[in-house]
Amino acid sequence: MEAALAELKDRLAKLTDVRRTGAVLVWDMTVFMPPGGGPTRAAQLATIEGISHELASNDRLGELYEELLPLADSLPADSDDAALIRVTHRDYARARQVPTELATELAETAANAYEVWVRARQDSDFASFRPWLEHIVELRQRYVECFAPYDDAYDVLLEDYEPGMRTSEIREIFSVLTPELRSLVAEHATDEVDAFMRGPFPVAGQERLSRELAEAFGVTWEQFRLDTTVHPFEVTFGLGDIRLTSRYDEGDIHSLFTAMHETGHGIYEWGVSKTLERTPLCMGASSTLHESQSRLWENIVGRSLPFWRWFFPRVQETFPERLGSVSVEEFHRAVNRVRRSTIRVDADETSYGLHLILRFELEQELIEGRLAVADLPGAWNARFEELMGVVPPDDAHGVLQDSHWAGASFGYFPTYLLGSVLSVQIWEKVRAAIPNLDEQVGRGEFSELHDWLRENVYTYGRKLQPADLIRQVVGGPIDPQPFLGYLRQKAETQG
Repeated sequence: MEAALAELKDRLAKLTDVRRTGAVLVWDMTVFMPPGGGPTRAAQLATIEGISHELASNDRLGELYEELLPLADSLPADSDDAALIRVTHRDYARARQVPTELATELAETAANAYEVWVRARQDSDFASFRPWLEHIVELRQRYVECFAPYDDAYDVLLEDYEPGMRTSEIREIFSVLTPELRSLVAEHATDEVDAFMRGPFPVAGQERLSRELAEAFGVTWEQFRLDTTVHPFEVTFGLGDIRLTSRYDEGDIHSLFTAMHETGHGIYEWGVSKTLERTPLCMGASSTLHESQSRLWENIVGRSLPFWRWFFPRVQETFPERLGSVSVEEFHRAVNRVRRSTIRVDADETSYGLHLILRFELEQELIEGRLAVADLPGAWNARFEELMGVVPPDDAHGVLQDSHWAGASFGYFPTYLLGSVLSVQIWEKVRAAIPNLDEQVGRGEFSELHDWLRENVYTYGRKLQPADLIRQVVGGPIDPQPFLGYLRQKAETQG
């Protein structure tokens, strides 16, 4: 068995290397690659995906798992080796159901579609993107059929991002959230925009402050990078190579919240146990847990009054003409106002949830064939008006705003809201463990918070099923009530 385990580890290390190589190509495509490189890059990514899929579904892996599964049952529950065998065996079984040809076609189509989406978003031209999205939906429908029979088509897609969770569970949680969020938006949303929040805020100053925030949360530039892109994201090439991205607009300073969000993703990956490096366990447990960390750092920490009592003087020093005469209380109210924003990534914490509920509903209808891609912009606008009370002015502010569908990432969107809900449950546990947490945040001291999260969440990587890790951290399943209480308290405090 020792020889079999050593061989399994070697094969999985090579698989991890190939996948991270593909991630490097995607990162470069979205950050540095000139537009003319698109078709060749798409072919390269298809090649990498083909190699990766063959490694992930190789017959020899099946033979090794048959030999090693009894070993996993005999090892301690928290053993790295036991977790590696169990988790990657599930990955293997899933990969075996998808033809390599389909996996490579998805990768190549998504890479080509991304370049089309960038131009379509810039020009608010859905018609140019429509045939690509139609093809992606068709490919995703074929992918779903690889797992037939199934209870719900969307379960198949969700499994890629939130293993073990079912669409019915999300519907139940969202059925609680939807009326409450709509009520909060209707009662508290304002169209008022504080003049001092309109800029100009020179990009150099925004980038400097973004880097300061990342450093304060624990980032070291020997192991991280921060670059710009069209749609910000974080990606990990290794525990010593974490890539953050952002975007800047002189008209506002939302980039500071983007920096905190992506840093939250980055320090989660950075905190995975080094014993899991070069294995498929060396990443966050799920998208919900990942988003719980990005949203915790961005919102629960980054929109709190203690936080801005510490950091607002630096923002004033950087932008004295716009913010020099503004009080910290005024600024804090401004960054917490409930607004009917048409752009998800710029939305406040309350209206943000309605953005994800909309996408969750539309994705199910697209995959099930109940909504044609041609009718998507109209359905988006009508549903957005129903949920939020406003209509996007154009498709760039509506159906074209996110890169996810261009990347074939159907199933990811609901985890943003689930992560927001979970972040409050985790925060309650942190505050119980660190009674003077607000005082520490007010002094710009985040090391004890970071350490608690690393010890209780980050270090496990994918060793545990997401639901098991969530229960271990918060004492139960995802519960929308603490999140709703948090939002109500903020709305009442803001007036």
